[in-house]
Amino acid sequence: MSKRILVIDDEARLVNLVRGYLEQEGYEVVTAGNGRQALFVARENPPDLIVLDLMMPEMDGWEFMRLYRQQQNTPIIMLTARVEDVDKIAGLEMGADDYITKPFSPRELVARVRAVLRRTEAPAEKADILTRGGIELNRTARSVSVDGNYVDLTRMEFDLLEALMGSPGRAFNRLELLEKTQGFAYDGYERTVDVHVKNLRKKIEPDPSKPLYVLTSFGIGYRFNPDL
Repeated sequence: MSKRILVIDDEARLVNLVRGYLEQEGYEVVTAGNGRQALFVARENPPDLIVLDLMMPEMDGWEFMRLYRQQQNTPIIMLTARVEDVDKIAGLEMGADDYITKPFSPRELVARVRAVLRRTEAPAEKADILTRGGIELNRTARSVSVDGNYVDLTRMEFDLLEALMGSPGRAFNRLELLEKTQGFAYDGYERTVDVHVKNLRKKIEPDPSKPLYVLTSFGIGYRFNPDL
């Protein structure tokens, strides 16, 4: 069965262009012109991935993401015409899995869609459960608990934690972590890893300002504490 992609943007020309490229790759595409309409469309036709413009009338992408993330964890690729890092970071902190800046190549967007879907559907190749310290990560169920308490992680946060826990003590640079979690690594995007790590620490660390589990390897990237 083909995967369903929800494209949310108020620019009809862009929507039609993206739809054409995605359908050519075999995806089913549903569309919405603003966040309010998108909430209805997503409820009636649950998507496997969402391509979300941030600047729209009636309900913008920020509000859509805030409301949608309260109920669903569908991967989201956000589109932004603004290049400021603060917008990208804010979107990632709200739960977006990736972003792409307008204007963009439709082929690049298709590649991102394919990579995010591949990452979220990749079968487990190792043991189903990883346990380190007070953290238990279940690959099959894609669930995480800390000291017996369930923790709700985004897909990117889960994949980052899985990569780090799978090789405790090894220092991964940001591009390596992008490759492991997204299936691709682009220069200029590696700093988004910092945002996801910050969010992950807020959810799993007893004190995020003094990490116990996910440690910073200065000048390199991140590693999981091997002493747990």
